[in-house]
Amino acid sequence: MTTTKVAVLDHQQLWAAVLSRDSSFDGRFVYAVRSTGVYCRPTCPSRRPRQSQAVFFTVPEDASRAGYRPCRRCRPNMPAEDAELVRRACEYIDECIGDCNSVPSLSELTGAVGVGASRLVRVFKRETGLSPAQYARGKRLGRFKAVVRDGSNVAGAMYDAGFGSPSRLYENAESQLGMTPASYRKGGAGAVIRYIVTESELGGLLVAGTSSGVCAVKLGDDHDALIAELSEEFPAAEISRVEFTGLDPESGGLRRWTEAMLEYLDGSRLDIDLPLDVLATAFQWRVWRKLQAIPAGETRTYHQLAGELEKPTASRAVGRACATNPVAPIVPCHRAVRKDGGLAGYRWGLHRKEALLEMERRQAGS
Repeated sequence: MTTTKVAVLDHQQLWAAVLSRDSSFDGRFVYAVRSTGVYCRPTCPSRRPRQSQAVFFTVPEDASRAGYRPCRRCRPNMPAEDAELVRRACEYIDECIGDCNSVPSLSELTGAVGVGASRLVRVFKRETGLSPAQYARGKRLGRFKAVVRDGSNVAGAMYDAGFGSPSRLYENAESQLGMTPASYRKGGAGAVIRYIVTESELGGLLVAGTSSGVCAVKLGDDHDALIAELSEEFPAAEISRVEFTGLDPESGGLRRWTEAMLEYLDGSRLDIDLPLDVLATAFQWRVWRKLQAIPAGETRTYHQLAGELEKPTASRAVGRACATNPVAPIVPCHRAVRKDGGLAGYRWGLHRKEALLEMERRQAGS
């Protein structure tokens, strides 16, 4: 299938528009980045690639046909006015939660962005897979988790995040719990798990999740083996495959989570703070949160992590918590190393652990 690239003679002018984020060119072309496989608007706020990595297309459809994915920051495959509407709505919600710990009402939100409620909800849900209210509740619950992770007690974090009472907190959390501990222990009995399997920079990638979050991430060379392993972990669950390019609205979250994983693995993003639906002990969660707090591109020894947990003799237990992590690299156990700095065992192979660290160092330093 042929694609329509922007005329070669205009390359320098188009590149200048990308460098200056010239809004007068928005809608006239998109640019793709060979190294990341992502395409963007000329006004995208993301870091600029090397000029040699840029490819120009007149319309987003041509970039998609050439195998590039749309950027989730600038949404180049959406009409400009819809992308701007979603951006302003998200920004307003984030400000309300950040400044006064409150979830804005729909009328407040529509007043702030200047459109009718039906259009706002329709466009917002089409792009994000969530209603504005669901997005806001997720943001507020995320703030609660972040405050607890930073060391605050639950009560203090609850009120800081805007929950007026414990019942409101657990009412919001319950809808995001997914599988219960009993369901996990029974092989996922009663759970509905969907998965996507595709190729990534590190080989085969399988991402599986419930309606509440990611329950498994797997890397390997054999797609069938990854699928078989998922089935072995959740033998009693209802498991079904989702095509990455499918249109099933119920699987929109899973596709977005998979896209985030692909962008992380190809080095185009360092943040993969995705919702999780996993079973773990309190100690495992403490270890995993410490891992998530390590800046991308850095490492900690198992001994250092044990010390940070005020359990200096628990290095082996820390190692076991890393080994049992079912959602690497969302929980980045590849950032844990031996006391001598050497790379210890990694479920998906030491070559992948080394590649992940090298990618993060390169991106963090660029």
